[in-house]
Amino acid sequence: MSEDKPADTAETAPAEVNAIPNGKGHDPGEEISAKTPPAEGGGKETVPNSTQNASPHRTENAEANLPEGQEFLSGVDDKKTTHFTDFEGKTSFGMSVFNLGNAIMGSGILGLAYAMANTGVVLFLVLLTVVAVLSSYSIHLLLKLSGIVGIRAYEQLGYRAFGTPGKMAAGIAITLQNIGAMSSYLYIVKYEFPLVIQAFLRVDKPAGEWYLNGNYLVMIVSVAVIFPLALMKQLGYLGYTSGFSLSCMVFFLISVIYKKFNTPCPFSDFAFNSTASMLNVSAMDPGGDPDPSCIPKMANLNSQTAYTIPILAFAFVCHPEVLPIYTELRNPTKKKMQHVANISIAVMYCMYFLAALFGYLTFYGEVEAELLHTYSRIDPYDSLILCVRVAVLTAVTLTVPIVLFPVRRAINQMAFPNKTFNWPRHIAIAVVLLTFINLLVIFAPNILGIFGIIGATSAPCLIFIFPAVFYLRIVPKEEEPMTSFPKVVAVCFATIGVLFMIMSLSFIIMDWTSGSSNASSGH
Repeated sequence: MSEDKPADTAETAPAEVNAIPNGKGHDPGEEISAKTPPAEGGGKETVPNSTQNASPHRTENAEANLPEGQEFLSGVDDKKTTHFTDFEGKTSFGMSVFNLGNAIMGSGILGLAYAMANTGVVLFLVLLTVVAVLSSYSIHLLLKLSGIVGIRAYEQLGYRAFGTPGKMAAGIAITLQNIGAMSSYLYIVKYEFPLVIQAFLRVDKPAGEWYLNGNYLVMIVSVAVIFPLALMKQLGYLGYTSGFSLSCMVFFLISVIYKKFNTPCPFSDFAFNSTASMLNVSAMDPGGDPDPSCIPKMANLNSQTAYTIPILAFAFVCHPEVLPIYTELRNPTKKKMQHVANISIAVMYCMYFLAALFGYLTFYGEVEAELLHTYSRIDPYDSLILCVRVAVLTAVTLTVPIVLFPVRRAINQMAFPNKTFNWPRHIAIAVVLLTFINLLVIFAPNILGIFGIIGATSAPCLIFIFPAVFYLRIVPKEEEPMTSFPKVVAVCFATIGVLFMIMSLSFIIMDWTSGSSNASSGH
């Protein structure tokens, strides 16, 4: 079967040699035995018409190419000149952390305070911790698989496990998930950018000015900022914009913490016929006992609690970007990439919790699904909040090119598997994707509901189900029986993914049937 070209899976032989011993920690002798006939037998079970590795560990790259080649590949030295993504990994450790952190950090951070209000501080912390640990374990599975079979592409892992259907399933899930994420980012641009300009210009009643039209602003941002960044050949170059994007979100976090100590509780809604002094007097009216509405809840269960679980579950979705970032990492090893992932997840975990905590402690039960909207209820012309809005807009805008990369890669894997890198095709895919997403954002006002369904299905697949199922399918039974601890854990992991999918779909359908849309969309 000539489905994919060898260059797709054979980036750097020395790097993968180092990755293999780390890829299967349960087997100390793996460096010698990982590609021996026992592994071959298991491989024949899982990959039809694929001849597994029969040479020592340096033959991993040749082995990775076998499903795509039409003939038996017995030598590997000539494969060292081919590259996984047409270039060698040159991205530093720090830039990789920035890129993966930026891929994790999405618009969902704006809804985490609302999630905490509906779960309570302690329950929120427990759920956030569980999701972070599960996400790290999922990345561990992906990296372990890539070390075993010498493949650093999500779609190719699907191919190795289930042939073309597996590759197509992974590619479609990545495409749908990331198109949904990019759409949500551009929706923020569409609806927040006009408000920012309106506030800076002090325009209380817009009269149809073009520069206050969100549709025009989305197109301008897409053409002037997102498209040039999307043309980068290497994802690693976006480490600089990722670092700036993350700094914008750090500014958002600092501002949320600052506003907590400068916002009275209970607060009063802003009114154009009220003066600031009147607002302060009414808000600061002293009382003998603390207001019950200003006491944080440690645990809270209500009708909205169920919606927060999918929001938290999807807060760490970055798995389509993990393997491309791994590919471009300088001197890549599984252990090094796992460190990148763990640091990124840990930093985002801290930022998520602090943003949710201080946002919640500012407004308590009054917090809205989109945190910045709640600040506007106090004073829509607050200079600090305006700057925060600009920072958030900048962050989500600079995240779109990061999310676009795995989509373009998935399209290349599915539609052009045998083609080498080509600039016209590289540019054309970016143009088509951005045009399609802009049209969705402009002409389909309820498209987020549709992508809510897509996100509820593709995200659990990418985080939980696919990594676990690929692991069960690819790792030979001779090395790890189905009753072994790693495979039992993988089965449980896939089960969790199925439960998340059923639960998320149920919540969305319940939300639609009730006629209200209370769940905030998140990344």
